[in-house]
Amino acid sequence: MAPPSHTRPGAHPTADDRNLLRWGGLTALAGSAVFVAVLILVILHIGPEPDGPEGPISRFPEIRAARTVENGLYLAVMLLWAPLSVALHRGLRGARAAFARFGSVLNLMGLAVLAAGALPHVVAVHLSDRYHATDATVGERETLVLLWQATQGLFDAILLAGLLMTPIGVILIGFAMNRGPGFGRMVGGLSVGLGTVGLAAATVMLIDPLSPLAAVTVLTLIAFHLLAGWRAYRLSGRPAPTANPPEKGFRE
Repeated sequence: MAPPSHTRPGAHPTADDRNLLRWGGLTALAGSAVFVAVLILVILHIGPEPDGPEGPISRFPEIRAARTVENGLYLAVMLLWAPLSVALHRGLRGARAAFARFGSVLNLMGLAVLAAGALPHVVAVHLSDRYHATDATVGERETLVLLWQATQGLFDAILLAGLLMTPIGVILIGFAMNRGPGFGRMVGGLSVGLGTVGLAAATVMLIDPLSPLAAVTVLTLIAFHLLAGWRAYRLSGRPAPTANPPEKGFRE
């Protein structure tokens, strides 16, 4: 016979659990808000890349400051999102522990890969400065354009790797949430759906690297961290277990 819910691991939040859920939820919400600000910055102050192989490197000095701010905020988002995975791993340890553990690890790995590709402007500055130097020859400029394209391709590959891993983690976390104390089927089902859409978009990019569907995966990640972050924060307010905990356990 299965033990009562209040005796199962993870049925009630401890004080440490509540602290992790609170800070994981708050940082996830803050990271998603910052990411929305980054998207607005890109739309309003950067816009689409100019046409032609020389277009991006030729224009870079005009948007250098905006790119620097964009990339710095993007790195901050990855750092702000990371604590939620730790909090969810702890909060879901009593329900489908394998899904929670592997999902959290994959999500953290994906965020780490995305963070590794967060600062392409550091390389772009050197290439652009040399390209726009008064003593740069035509041959040097042609070579710098090729180096710019190769560098951008490398950062795109890093981005794609991260966008493939994080949705898989979201899907696994969603499965764990289906039976997780306080999360429930609605939050779990939405998480699985968001992860599936994000993974599908990233898979299209894997087949066609020129596809613009990276934005779809990014939007699903923002939505997941808003959803799971808010839920984790709400759960952090649940009371600690008493000496005689209720039979239904830590559930809605």
